[in-house]
This record gives sequence, structure tokens and C-alpha cells, in this order.
Amino acid sequence: MKKKLLTLTLTIFTSLLWSQSSLVKIDAEKSNIHWFAKKITGEHDGYINLVDGSLEMDGTQLTGGAFEVDMTTINVADLTGEYKNKLEKHLKSDDFFGVDKFPKSHLTFTEVVQKTENHYEIVADLTIKGITAPVSLEMHFEGNEATTKFMVNRAKYNVRYGSNSFFDNLGDKAIYDEFELGITLNY
Repeated sequence: MKKKLLTLTLTIFTSLLWSQSSLVKIDAEKSNIHWFAKKITGEHDGYINLVDGSLEMDGTQLTGGAFEVDMTTINVADLTGEYKNKLEKHLKSDDFFGVDKFPKSHLTFTEVVQKTENHYEIVADLTIKGITAPVSLEMHFEGNEATTKFMVNRAKYNVRYGSNSFFDNLGDKAIYDEFELGITLNY
């Protein structure tokens, strides 16, 4: 009886050890966040720096994640010189992301569903300008890299400039509310 109890105790202890989630730190220097936005008359793209982040893993299965982004690093990749500087300054202003008041944005996974061995459907809370709203994304894992692309509706975060959701009669000055984030995480 003592041997069975000892075996049962070791089995429970071992399974508890293996089922414990662990945090895998993201290498912010090797990771990137690419943004892509469209307007009636064109489009722009650029990058934003990841400050910190981690994936929560149960063995090899993703169970969670949380990330912090430095909004003061918003840059424009498709322009140069004066136009690049003007657009970067405008994106950082209160018209768009108000980075003086809101220098950080956050993404926290709230629901993770594994679809295949390397592919997950995720619901996350995205916080921009102090406003949190859910987003849905799919994430694919390959080696020590995770990638995703998903759409963000800026109107949900009170990013109002040039938005038909807030202003009438913008005509060809309108900027689409949805923009794309393409994220590559290395760990």
C-alpha cells in the first residue's frame, strides 16, 4: 500500500511539474512590429519598437502572452527627409497616438486556441491611448519565431484624425480606420 501511495504521489508531483507554465522572454532587439495604413489617395508604412514581452508556454503549447510597445518609436519607412519627419511628428501628436501622454501600448492574450501544432487563434486585449479593446489574431510558430498579421480599428482607441467614423465630408482626405500590424517575435 505504501508503495502504491508513493508511486501515486510521484506521478501527481511529476505531472504538476510538467504542466506548470513557463514564460519565454521575447528578444525585443530581434523582433519587429510593422504597421501599414491606407488612405483614399495612398498608403504609408513603418515600424514601432517592442520594449518587452513574453510568451506563456505549457511545454511546447502556447497558453498566453503579454507585450509592451514604445509608441514614441513610431517611424515611417516609405518616406524620406522633410515628409518623413512631418508624418512621424503628426503620428506622435494628439491627432493620432498622443505619445507624450500615452508612450506605451500593450497587448495581452486573453484566450488561446491551438488549431494545429504550430498555429493558434488568439483573442487579446490591445491597449492604445489608455483604451483597451479586444482584437483577434492568428499566430504561427516556426523554430524560435512567431508571426502574425491582424487588423486594428483605430476608431476604437479614439485615434480620430481623418476618420470617417468621427468626421463627415472628408472626401479624398479620409484615412481608413483599419490599419494592419505585422508582428515577428523572436525568442
